[in-house]
Amino acid sequence: MSKGTVVLAYSGGLDTSCILVWLKEQGYDVIAYLANIGQDEDFEAARRKAESLGAKKVFIEDLRAEFVEEFIWPAVQANAIYEDRYLLGTSIARPCIARRHVHIALQEGAQFVSHGATGKGNDQIRFELACYALYPAVQIIAPWRIPEFYNRFKGRKDLMEYAQKHGIPVPVTPKAPWSMDANLMHISYESGILENPKNHAPADLYLMTKNPVDSPTSPDVLEIEFSRGVPVKVTHLKEGKVLTTPLQIFSYLNEIGGRHGVGRIDIVENRFIGMKSRGIYETPGGTILYHAHLDMEAFTMDREVRKVKQGLGVKFSELIYNGFWYSPECEFVRYCIDKSQESVEGKVQLSVFKGQVYILGRESPRSLYNEELVSMDVQGDYDPCDASGFIKINAVRLKEYHRLQGKARSKP
Repeated sequence: MSKGTVVLAYSGGLDTSCILVWLKEQGYDVIAYLANIGQDEDFEAARRKAESLGAKKVFIEDLRAEFVEEFIWPAVQANAIYEDRYLLGTSIARPCIARRHVHIALQEGAQFVSHGATGKGNDQIRFELACYALYPAVQIIAPWRIPEFYNRFKGRKDLMEYAQKHGIPVPVTPKAPWSMDANLMHISYESGILENPKNHAPADLYLMTKNPVDSPTSPDVLEIEFSRGVPVKVTHLKEGKVLTTPLQIFSYLNEIGGRHGVGRIDIVENRFIGMKSRGIYETPGGTILYHAHLDMEAFTMDREVRKVKQGLGVKFSELIYNGFWYSPECEFVRYCIDKSQESVEGKVQLSVFKGQVYILGRESPRSLYNEELVSMDVQGDYDPCDASGFIKINAVRLKEYHRLQGKARSKP
């Protein structure tokens, strides 16, 4: 008698292949779900593998366009960046993957969902918070938190032995000595030899970006056009190439950024669960957009609005990283950030070269930049005498502070 149907987030790799067979051993009917979010994957081979292992059904879902438009674009609007450096490539993909996971479970009448996320990481939190938000009655099977499972499979050797025993195809070549997660926005590398923060990343680790030393000796010069804070057009100013759809735009920026080694970082970050971890990330297209959007925002947004929006961006980044995309507070913050982008419209010209993004110029019909007002050659609608009072009023507080400090220092 079946215990019920479980929809497994399946990658086709060793871990989730073993989990698929293990779930069947436990008495579940298994539906495999594989999300295409831009990773380099043989999806049909993964389908055949899942079917051969006994999956009742296999869903391979192309989520690339919605990933860009509904998840990456809001992150661009927010200038979302976690702990000052990480552009959230893994984090922002999880609510996109989880949404379709839940959709399939509801469609197929499955009361269980399962995943292969480790019990020490952030992904278990991100996936499960999203699932509970969108399907409150769901039951989650997380094998790496079940003692019966993790005591049985203490390492890769145990998984390999289980795979051979159950006829699960295993890679012929040894796995890279680190863990990878890839999608359209980035590739992350962690674990294995990278767990020692002192170890330098091997030269052959990076798959998405060239070493800047080996990148082209002339820059690519682009113009990125924004509307409401999202890119709507990218033009290569030397080659005349024009891209206008979100997926085309982001893929092309990945290509250009990757060619020049843009977007590599090596950081120690704070996981939500409470431990520090070392991660290496490459986010070429996202890094180009981060710089371009920052520039257009500064050009078109009121100073005080931008200060408030910057705080919202920090909050939004933490909510994404910690798995709260489907929370009421994140919905509210996204609404406020989107509202702030009404005037973020115009074009930014930039150069991509040797690992860097250089802003060259910008123009906008919504610009708050007044050339006459700021000019040193034209008086404009400004009286310099007014600055005297402005400075004196602002100096009152400073005078009083230092008067008090002077008294304190002169006491015997």
